[in-house]
Amino acid sequence: MDVLIYLIPVALFLGGLGLAAFLWSLKNGQYDDLEGAKWRVLDDDDLPEKKN
Repeated sequence: MDVLIYLIPVALFLGGLGLAAFLWSLKNGQYDDLEGAKWRVLDDDDLPEKKN
């Protein structure tokens, strides 16, 4: 049971760290363009052109 003295603060710290990372990603606009990602997958602009 003595190990809980260490595990509970570590778990709370890691949870807070995850929450801070999520809030940072919201602030920096990581979730602004959810529709664009599915269209970029289908885009073939990066294919090299064929030379005849």
